[in-house]
Amino acid sequence: MNKIRQIIRLYDQGTGKQTIADYIGISRTTVIKYIETLESFGFPIKEVDALNDKELNELFGEIKGRATFESPKMKALIRCFPQMEKELKKVGVTRQLLWKDYIKEFPDGYRYTQFCNYFKFWQQRVNPTMHRTHKVGDKLFVDFAGKKLSYVNPETGEVIDAEVFVAVLGASQLTYVEAVASQQKEDFIKACENTMHYMGGVPSAIVPDNLKAAVVKSHRYEPTLNQTFESFAHHYDTCILPARAYKPRDKALVEGAVRIMYTRIYLPIRQKSYYSLAELNRAIWENLEIHNNQKLQGRTYSRRMQFEEIERRELKALPLERFEMQEQFWSKVKSDGHACLGPDKHYYSVPIRFLNSKVKILYSTSTVEIFYKTDRIAVHKRDRTKHAYTTNNSHLNHLHRYSAERSPAVFLERAAEIDENVRMVIQAILESGRHEDQIIRSCEGVLSLGKKFGPERLAGACRRAMDFGVHTKFKSIQSILEKNLDGYRENMFAHERPAPVHENIRGEKYYK
Repeated sequence: MNKIRQIIRLYDQGTGKQTIADYIGISRTTVIKYIETLESFGFPIKEVDALNDKELNELFGEIKGRATFESPKMKALIRCFPQMEKELKKVGVTRQLLWKDYIKEFPDGYRYTQFCNYFKFWQQRVNPTMHRTHKVGDKLFVDFAGKKLSYVNPETGEVIDAEVFVAVLGASQLTYVEAVASQQKEDFIKACENTMHYMGGVPSAIVPDNLKAAVVKSHRYEPTLNQTFESFAHHYDTCILPARAYKPRDKALVEGAVRIMYTRIYLPIRQKSYYSLAELNRAIWENLEIHNNQKLQGRTYSRRMQFEEIERRELKALPLERFEMQEQFWSKVKSDGHACLGPDKHYYSVPIRFLNSKVKILYSTSTVEIFYKTDRIAVHKRDRTKHAYTTNNSHLNHLHRYSAERSPAVFLERAAEIDENVRMVIQAILESGRHEDQIIRSCEGVLSLGKKFGPERLAGACRRAMDFGVHTKFKSIQSILEKNLDGYRENMFAHERPAPVHENIRGEKYYK
């Protein structure tokens, strides 16, 4: 600004242009340029000299810009810019290709470097942007590419399209790409999870687009998030910051990453055929590693090097377990103490006190959790068998619980607590090959004798029954045991009965 002000003052004093150039130390052409542009606007020199440095800079910047953009050559170039901006949004279109088309139409036009510089200057004036410096470990920008990839079904030969998920860290620009089956919630969340495991840490925030898998209802200030995606964020101790609707610059990094992927991944991928989604992803990840390890333009480091140096240690630690996606279903508890999970048509037990209550069921791929209001009242492993029941015996009342727990293992355990001979009898009954209900009744009958006659007498009777061959056919094992117990009882109480009276040689009476 000092040189411009000196040119203005010396010119106002009537100093020659060559003298001004020699005095200031610039070329005569530059002096003429400033003087001509100043005279073309007709501003009084005194008023221009009275401007401060900032105002003088803005004035001559505007004058310089107007003078440049008024030339016929520049006007012809500017007319091409709006169409160029649209063309650059198409897949595979580059500035180099657009410049070749321009130079064919205008052979005397600008060279490639000037062409790019003027286009960038025009974009800044028409649609100015703000430079933002991203903090390390702060944001992960995610989006789906507009163009799909595909693979071939080896059995039918059908070409199946696959969505392409792209994610990029703000500070290091480390990129992750994965082909998924759809943009649905399950595939989207799984891709976000795979991204964080690929990067080995969790960022402070995830910035998605306003797709339904992430945002139920968009809002400039308080968008409504998808409940499952919000649960995923809580599991990984991060937060969701959706971009504003129709504001792609809120996630400009991932938008730029998508354009780069069209060149560095799409082009080599499409030269071959793939026969599964896993095979397609392996090819994507091979090219992705080349991209992340390639040095950035004009820099001596790559995205991977920058990530390892400044950003990896700033990411939060991954949780011990992966996120299990949960869906929600409302159900009413039946009179038998079970609630139905509608999508699977499977029934799960709840404590008996919640009969006829309305409960909320949260289910994942492996677990079913049942809630009454805010309390979790039951947890089961998920079973997709239709019209079947999963029952926790502790949820039943005491009568139903006893009936449900009548199993061979329980009978054997109860018998072993009494005596080994009792266990052998129960084992023989279980192996008798009779009807299940007959076996249960016989086992209960044998074990009930312990209450009637005591465990010691039952053990002795079972020992005698084993001597008789309890494994052979007989009408009722219980009746045999009762007879043995009666005989055992006679022997046990024989010493209590009076013995015959005898006399010794002295005539004294005694009991033998």
